[in-house]
Amino acid sequence: MDHAELTLEQVLKRDIPWETYMTTKLISATRLQHLRRYDKKPESARAQLLDEDGPAYVHLFVSILRDIFKEETVEYVLALIFEMLSANPTRARLFHDKSLAHEDTYEPFLRLLWKGNWFIQEKSCKILAWIISARPKAGTGAIANGEASGSKKQITTIDDVLKGLVEWLCAQLKQPSHPTRGVPIAISCLSSLLKEPVVRSSFVQADGVKLLVPLISPASTQQSIQLLYETCLCVWLLSYYEPAIEYLATSRTMQRLTEVVKSSTKEKVVRVVILTFRNLLPKGTFGAQMVDLGLPHIIHSLKTQAWSDEDLLDALNQLEEGLKDKIRKLSSFDKYKQEVLLGHLDWNPMHKEANFWRENVTSFEENDFQILRVLLTILDTSNDPRSLAVACFDLSQFIQYHAAGRVILTDLKAKERVMKLMNHENAEVTKHALLCIQRLLLGAKYASFLQA
Repeated sequence: MDHAELTLEQVLKRDIPWETYMTTKLISATRLQHLRRYDKKPESARAQLLDEDGPAYVHLFVSILRDIFKEETVEYVLALIFEMLSANPTRARLFHDKSLAHEDTYEPFLRLLWKGNWFIQEKSCKILAWIISARPKAGTGAIANGEASGSKKQITTIDDVLKGLVEWLCAQLKQPSHPTRGVPIAISCLSSLLKEPVVRSSFVQADGVKLLVPLISPASTQQSIQLLYETCLCVWLLSYYEPAIEYLATSRTMQRLTEVVKSSTKEKVVRVVILTFRNLLPKGTFGAQMVDLGLPHIIHSLKTQAWSDEDLLDALNQLEEGLKDKIRKLSSFDKYKQEVLLGHLDWNPMHKEANFWRENVTSFEENDFQILRVLLTILDTSNDPRSLAVACFDLSQFIQYHAAGRVILTDLKAKERVMKLMNHENAEVTKHALLCIQRLLLGAKYASFLQA
């Protein structure tokens, strides 16, 4: 049997020789008794046993996973726990019962994430997510498993679990254990776990944010819509966390979210993207990005549609007002700077407006000519012909409008970078690289004469 395609029903049909485990002293007579009462019994009978003595059964299942390593048995016990929790997720609280305060209930699941086949990994991941979500919050007086003090043995702490789980989830996003289910499982778990501050921190430290970006793209099938929704939910949760926001600002996240919101008809997807935009609008350069991406027009269009969600309607109104305010405050150089820092240039009107260059040319001196340095980096690294052509044009404009433009760009080694583009396969790039070189060598006045 291919373990990647093993189903819960197939596993639960197995007959496990519990008596053999008692004979070899891997389980006690008392535990065997508990197992006989529970195993293969109707759902109502099992529910009653869990209501009466739930922590004892949790202890029993965790002990088996800790002491027995036979794959078929491990799969079976995980299936029993999964069935128990999926029928009633609040039963995950049983794992935090005070009678289990000195039991390491997390350890077997954390270990099995890395040791087992796909069935074992998937079930361990989902069970861990349930247990973590059900743990008592600080201030309730209860002690969550992994937070007990005074234990004589080393117990896996909740921080260990969260960090270990994040590591596994990131590994699934990079190289899934299952070709079609690895990524959706990882995203589904993250969409609930990223509410935890420790998870946000670990996820960002593991460079996890960049793993989400490629998954933000318009979806059509039901399965891909759910994956998109949960990915956007992850981004929304990260939009409350400053270190993650820094990455979101410098990646193509905003462009991708904009494409999604333009094409999606699924209300829950639109809602979570708009709520993310609302969170990010007042932070850093996000407002400028949103204006450049044409979000004011998109918001206006979305407002004409018949949405039923009040939160979405409120968020659309707030975002519209916030963007209007941002446009009023946004200078043309701020918008230009934002475009350059993103590294994707286009023929926006300001590139060719004489007034823009006359009014803002001295702003290029800020932060040790930061914007000029970024333009030169674009020449070195970009594969986009449009960005290369615009960057060459802007450098030639700087020479034309700044009194010391030639000297500054010569000091920054611009000539060598532009010369490499003289033989570019794209005619637009070669045209503007030639103009830039002429201005660098001859000065703006003579170069313009040659162009005439």
